[in-house]
Amino acid sequence: MVQRRSRMHRTPIGTHIALTPRDFEIFRVLTRYRYLRSTYLHAFAGGASETRFKERLCVLFHEGYLDRPSQQWQFADALHAPVVYELGEGAKRILHERGDTSDPWTFLSPGAHRQFAHSVMLCACLASIELATRDRDSLRFIPWPEILTRVPEATRASPVPFRIPLSCGGIVPDGFFGIEYGGCDKKAYRFFALEADRGTMPVIRSDKRQTSFFGKLSAYHDAITQRAHKHHLGVPNLFVLTVTNSKTRLSEMVRTFSDHSPRPTFLFKALDGALAVPVLDLFNTPWERPNLPSLPMDRP
Repeated sequence: MVQRRSRMHRTPIGTHIALTPRDFEIFRVLTRYRYLRSTYLHAFAGGASETRFKERLCVLFHEGYLDRPSQQWQFADALHAPVVYELGEGAKRILHERGDTSDPWTFLSPGAHRQFAHSVMLCACLASIELATRDRDSLRFIPWPEILTRVPEATRASPVPFRIPLSCGGIVPDGFFGIEYGGCDKKAYRFFALEADRGTMPVIRSDKRQTSFFGKLSAYHDAITQRAHKHHLGVPNLFVLTVTNSKTRLSEMVRTFSDHSPRPTFLFKALDGALAVPVLDLFNTPWERPNLPSLPMDRP
């Protein structure tokens, strides 16, 4: 009987692996989004059998092409949830040898992440939105590296070009992307800053000098008012997406923002923990706006 190999520890057999086009697609997706669960990789790379696909991921892990970040085993549902993967040294080496390299679509640093769960949530949200746009010929997901090629020269020269400067300080989005809307006489574009909220920061504080989520979104309001997105990134508009992890948290945010004047480009949605599989409804269903009608993201 063949002994089942551990989920947590690599036990290579050392047999030669003939890498397939699907394997390289997996590697490329993990270049874009550093951390993704097996269910997301299957949605991107395809394959008739999800079971066979997971078995292939297992082989790629044990032979050193993919890694399974150890931080995930601290999750309460780690033994039952789809496994989170990232590129291993084997995949990085092969991609480099082939010249098949590209820039990440997130701002995650290459080292270990103290806020690992937040990083996984961010990658899942961005990947879900990209997957949803793939189903429609009239839509195109515009990743951060493409936006960066068109920013002003001073921004491109900055060591942190994704930091939007303000007259007092600045704001760094968790993620940034655009959507191109076709299918009509003239293309339309929207650009989005994404905030992945896990409920670790108070929504609002009585002392404005202390950090709060309302304070962070107020900085976005200042950026939009000052047209900082136009001057710094060269984009014509800026929508701020907040994805939070529970409907209770969402209600608290909406209640807080309802006490202030309407801000039409501030959009909110709750996931209720549904990140084990791609959440296409992040794109396909309208987003809530305090004091305003909900806004669909899938059309201009």
